[in-house]
Amino acid sequence: MNCKNILADFKSGLVVFLVALPLCLGIALACGIPLFSGIISGVIGGVLVTVFSGSKYSVSGPAAGLTTIVISAISQLGSFETFLAAIVFAGVLQISFGILKAGGIGNYIPNSVIKGMLAGIGLILISKQLPHLIGYHTNTNNFYFKSIISIDTFNDVIDQIDAGVIIIGIVSLSSLIIAEKGFYKKNKILSNVPGPLLAVLLGILLTTVFNYYPGLTIDNKYLVHLPKIASFSDFKSNLSFPNFTQVSNIGFWVIVFTLAVVASLETLLGIEAIDKLDPDKNESNTNKELLAQGIGNIVSGFIGGLPLTSATVRSSANIDSGAKSKLSAIFHALFLLGSVVLLPKILALIPNTSLAAILTMTGFKLTRVALYKKKWKIGFSYFFPFITTIIAMLITDLLKGVFVGILVAVVFIIRDNIKFYFESSIEIKNGIQHYFLKLPQQVTFFNKGYLINYFKTINSGSKVIIDGTVNKTINNDAKDVITDFIVNSTKRNIEVVLINFPDENTQHTNGRRNN
Repeated sequence: MNCKNILADFKSGLVVFLVALPLCLGIALACGIPLFSGIISGVIGGVLVTVFSGSKYSVSGPAAGLTTIVISAISQLGSFETFLAAIVFAGVLQISFGILKAGGIGNYIPNSVIKGMLAGIGLILISKQLPHLIGYHTNTNNFYFKSIISIDTFNDVIDQIDAGVIIIGIVSLSSLIIAEKGFYKKNKILSNVPGPLLAVLLGILLTTVFNYYPGLTIDNKYLVHLPKIASFSDFKSNLSFPNFTQVSNIGFWVIVFTLAVVASLETLLGIEAIDKLDPDKNESNTNKELLAQGIGNIVSGFIGGLPLTSATVRSSANIDSGAKSKLSAIFHALFLLGSVVLLPKILALIPNTSLAAILTMTGFKLTRVALYKKKWKIGFSYFFPFITTIIAMLITDLLKGVFVGILVAVVFIIRDNIKFYFESSIEIKNGIQHYFLKLPQQVTFFNKGYLINYFKTINSGSKVIIDGTVNKTINNDAKDVITDFIVNSTKRNIEVVLINFPDENTQHTNGRRNN
């Protein structure tokens, strides 16, 4: 590795640290656990998971998408220490997923259900952060939109809200919205300050200024509380350790299974998104990634961290800032640890409302209105499983919501589709391998896995003919697989010929013809 690459990774690691710090603190805050646990999991994800990861640019850490599971699990198990034991066993289960080569499991869950799960998480995340945004100092684990229906509760909220906290919340949210605008991202100076960091810096500034105005002074209970780490003994004393006394409880194992499946699914979705952003178009080893996540979660559970996943926001920041290797993720983890040791007084000035604003914005991105419109336009058979997943999640819990969504999606698939088969053949002409793939009348979601595996068998420098003459309908997920193969075929020197392919957007991609 040359010096230029090390410097590029150092810079990228610094940028990712600035994005990750408020997220690590905010997710721990949202879960109602010590904020130091968020830092611990960020460090483990940045170092240990990175070393074993199957992805070049993935950055792992605590995920906002698991917040609802963490809150519910701690409540059911009765203590954070018992939940840590569940994380350890979830990690073991993830390792078994990797050994069994279950990295392709995401290919067999309907996209409508996955999007519904993420949108539902976004709604729950927003509701959990409302108290922090308005300065309502209460147990947010029991606070929902429906709770303010009570007149007494509503009056209690009005009596407790803090003016200074509300101002900081509004400013933090506004700064995050501004940071998403084109002018901000295109500015050479401003673009170096990530939105979450901007919100935190403004929060610290206002907290300091408000100390001179008695009516706006921010009480310490609204600020970040981190332990002072001056020595290794201080570090060790602030670790939490798992309690395995409930391993005979069936409810404990339900939580273990839920954690393992959802964390694995979120990781696989994240890896898929990262590979699409990868400038080198590397294909990550998803089975190896599950092994890495499992190892990370075992260690995180043993020393008091949160459950880990591959984090899309941090990973995209890693790529955008010019990372060259895995070293950038390791640098970001070292910065996280160093900030707690060297900058405790500055971190103690961060208002919780700024962190809540960051998580609220994350929730809005997961459940944005445009997403609902897009799913509706695709069709009722896609929209209904999507919205059913969300409603079932809000009424019950995440795992039951996903299960209900899958059942609904399967019903629609079975109703609308008969099992069709692909015709394929291989022959050599003039020394070049020719692959012929004929699409059946209907290509369903169930065909997605087949297409992914089929395209992986195609050798570089060959010619592929995709015949859609008899095809009448093609599922969006399967269509995306074909489109992605066409777009990436240039890198492998594969010539693609389309015959009556039913997607006008790919008719003239890279000069390939559609007869």
